[in-house]
Amino acid sequence: MPFIILLDKTTDCQHNCSMFEWDLAKEQQNIAKHRLDFRTASRVFLDPLLIEFEDDRHEDEICWNVIGVVDGRVLFVTYTERNGRIRIISARGAEPHERRKYHNLL
Repeated sequence: MPFIILLDKTTDCQHNCSMFEWDLAKEQQNIAKHRLDFRTASRVFLDPLLIEFEDDRHEDEICWNVIGVVDGRVLFVTYTERNGRIRIISARGAEPHERRKYHNLL
C-alpha cells in the first residue's frame, strides 16, 4: 500500500504533515474509469480554496469529499482518515455542477 507525504512546491514544507495512502487495485480501477491517478489527486489538498464536505453515502465509516484544482483541472476526491493518514477512495474530474460550486466561491 503506497503512501506519500505531500510537499508544497513553493515552500518544500509538508502539507499539514498529512500522509496519503490508497489501495493499488482501486487506483488502477480509478485510472481506467476516470483517467486520474491518486498521486495526482492527492495534490488537491494543496489548493487553498478547496471545498470539503462530509460524504453521507458511506455508512460504514466517515468519508469526506473535496473539490479543488490541480494543474488547472477541477477535481472531486473522496477520502477517509485511517491511522492518521488520508486514504483516497476515488477521484475524478468534477461534474459541471461541482465546478460551478467551486467557481462560485472564488
